Amino acid sequence: MIKEFKAGKLTAKIYPDRQEMGRAAAAMAATTLRYLLGNKKEVNIIFAAAPSQNEFLEALLHENGMEWNRVNAFHMDEYIGLPADAPQGFGNFLKHRIFDALPFHTIHYIDGSGTETACEKYTALLQTYPADIVCMGIGENGHLAFNDPPVADFKDPQKVKIVTLDEVCRQQQVNDGCFTTLEEVPTHAVTLTIPTLLAAPYIFCVVPGPRKAAAIYDTIHRDIQEQYPATILRNHPGAILFLDEESSARLSHQKVS
Repeated sequence: MIKEFKAGKLTAKIYPDRQEMGRAAAAMAATTLRYLLGNKKEVNIIFAAAPSQNEFLEALLHENGMEWNRVNAFHMDEYIGLPADAPQGFGNFLKHRIFDALPFHTIHYIDGSGTETACEKYTALLQTYPADIVCMGIGENGHLAFNDPPVADFKDPQKVKIVTLDEVCRQQQVNDGCFTTLEEVPTHAVTLTIPTLLAAPYIFCVVPGPRKAAAIYDTIHRDIQEQYPATILRNHPGAILFLDEESSARLSHQKVS
């Protein structure tokens, strides 16, 4: 049996394990996509790249009756300075997990060169194809995309920007097994900003695992502020937070029913 509660405008759902969580999130995202395609010629989706998204992306591949050829795909952040074929690259992650597996209408990768021109080009794409759906996670430090607490800005005037990654964020990449040591993790990245992500009418936020429990506690219980970037989700009426028992372990019993 799933548990469900509201935190501000945010809906949160807790599942027994990450497999059931991933399947449920994929089913709801697919239902929303079918609805949008019934009313629009094309739909624009932004995808997160992280091990936390594995079950969700795998389940999404097996959703039937999807017109992926009417979907424009984007991703939300990318390291600066990795080789083009690096397996840790977020574009490469999505390419292997979903982009190569489905017949998207278009796929738009973030340029990891770290130039302002690259940011401007991706900004122009997002203005031409404003997001309808964002599929995201939450970092161990509460970040959304690479908007870590030191650089998160709820009123950011930019759509895409270059950021310095904080040490907690970089260590998470080691914890996830993407890099062997902290020194290997890039120090800078390109990210879509928080207003860009929250401009989408539908957000599916998938956050499993014990290492995310503190961030989920902060997301639900802290005041809405940039120190805890994911707290801003509580202001979004179209956001759904998908958790498993491990990621929700620190939540107040009063919040969960």
